[in-house]
Amino acid sequence: MSRIPLPTPPKASPPASPPAPLPESAADLIGSIRACRICADRFAATATRHDPRPVAWFAPGARLLIAGQAPGTRVHASGRPFTDPSGDRLRDWTGLSEPDFYDRGRVAIVPMAFCFPGQDGKGSDLPPPTICARQWRGRVMQALPEIRLILAIGGAAQRWHLGPGAVSPRVADWRSHAARGIWPLPHPSWRNTGWLRRNPWFGSELLPELRRAIRTVMETDR
Repeated sequence: MSRIPLPTPPKASPPASPPAPLPESAADLIGSIRACRICADRFAATATRHDPRPVAWFAPGARLLIAGQAPGTRVHASGRPFTDPSGDRLRDWTGLSEPDFYDRGRVAIVPMAFCFPGQDGKGSDLPPPTICARQWRGRVMQALPEIRLILAIGGAAQRWHLGPGAVSPRVADWRSHAARGIWPLPHPSWRNTGWLRRNPWFGSELLPELRRAIRTVMETDR
């Protein structure tokens, strides 16, 4: 008796590709940022010995990005960005009212580090930990697709958005950067009052153009 041939087994299908990850919502991202404790040991070792308190202030429809350094002691206490004299000066620079400045649906305030980094033994604020930007900044920028204008405040923010370079010459060359939608600014701290006095063009030339650009972006959003 001849052997009955067995059916040829079907070729194995290639494994299905994993589904593409869903876009991370801004709300979920903010929740993750606020729960972050990656720098807890670092902060505990500073002179201030404080706990992390990430201050995240943005929503997906924002068109203006304020890219700062890191919260200070007052912002660490309030949980709201720029609730200090630096914030008063920055609002004057931008020409924004306080309600508009804090309208997170139109203005995203995203520092290079979301937490107050602490102080050294002399009472000076420490620089923002670079691990924060590595962990979060790319994801935040992906969650802000409508950004049209960026204020890069201070050296850390300017290095991230514009590449290596010193603050003073970069601010002096503001026109070439502004043409790309990125405005390099010094930090609005009182420590820079002397720099502002030595560079009167900042107030007479740059600020009027900055306010005009911000007004255009904010009015377009209405």
